[in-house]
Amino acid sequence: MKRLLTIGHSYVVAQNRRLAQAMAIEGAGTWEVTVAAPQRLQGDLRAIDLEPIADEASRLVALPVWLGGHSHLRFYGHGLQRLLREPWDVVHCWEEPYVLAAVQVARHVPSEAVFVPATFQNIAKRYPGPIASAERRVMHRADAWIAFGETVHQTHRGRSDYASKASRVINPGVDLAAFRPDPAMRRTIRARLGWSDEDLVVGFTGRMVEEKGVATLAEAFAQSTRRWNLLFVGGGPLQALIDTLRLRHPSRIRIAAGVTHDEMPSYLATMDVLCAPSRTTPRWREQFGRMLIEAMACGVPVIASTSGEIPYVVGDVGVLVPAGDPETWRQAIEDLLADPGRRADLSARGLERARARFGWHTAGRAHLNFFEQLSTR
Repeated sequence: MKRLLTIGHSYVVAQNRRLAQAMAIEGAGTWEVTVAAPQRLQGDLRAIDLEPIADEASRLVALPVWLGGHSHLRFYGHGLQRLLREPWDVVHCWEEPYVLAAVQVARHVPSEAVFVPATFQNIAKRYPGPIASAERRVMHRADAWIAFGETVHQTHRGRSDYASKASRVINPGVDLAAFRPDPAMRRTIRARLGWSDEDLVVGFTGRMVEEKGVATLAEAFAQSTRRWNLLFVGGGPLQALIDTLRLRHPSRIRIAAGVTHDEMPSYLATMDVLCAPSRTTPRWREQFGRMLIEAMACGVPVIASTSGEIPYVVGDVGVLVPAGDPETWRQAIEDLLADPGRRADLSARGLERARARFGWHTAGRAHLNFFEQLSTR
């Protein structure tokens, strides 16, 4: 039996720990999987205590995390070194290679274990000295690396610290049992929001920040002469902008703040269309877009920008629109809302794509296939 340790701050959220769950189930009889996760972490919108999973298939080790709200500086407290002293065949690190937590893990990984960090970073950045040094140390110890997307792999595959290492593009996954079409929940949430089943609802989920294109969507709504409602699920600095718009259209705009990830399928089911108007900046472009695969798994058609990884995620099952132009977005939204046949087609094909490419078990098996290849070298 091979022993796999997978560690990452994202595992504090139960839905993210579905990767470890899938690896444990897919590798039953061959792999013994342990997942290390923070006891508590400060997320983008709230503090998160380690969320439970019923009948968790992997062994779970909870670790304290210090400076949890600082992505570059957070590090694991007592227990990490003791855990890493156990005999591991593979140590998988879901921490960016340039952060302190990854340096911690790389430093204490047993010499006989295969060490595989993973990254979402899809912009070639010039880091200041300490951060660049951290990345070099991690990648010097790494035996291989995982890119969570095609643009991530394109960014790093030619870099000296990465080029000589084995690599694999593996997509993140979605819980297909939780994220699924649910007409009953659609009616329930709409009634709670004060909307009928016949109302047309366009949705946005995530952080309300400049790079997520919130202002573009708000302006597209303000310009539209067609009646449709707008649902924002999330929060952030630009919520004040949406609040101002909501005061002008009190019956047509809703903001759902404090929604947990377990509640997200219900709110996605409420939408006729999900919009992801992300905008590329000099220091950021969309790294994946989890909301896209979650919407597709719920049978919700997607209109998305061409920022970063989005075109690879959406493929030909959604509408791609250039970022930053409210008039173009207004037209794309109105065209899709006016064509129920096209929405039904995109819904069916998006659902098929989510099930075929983005289920957690697909991601789990892809990870194990890579680890098996590495551990038999």
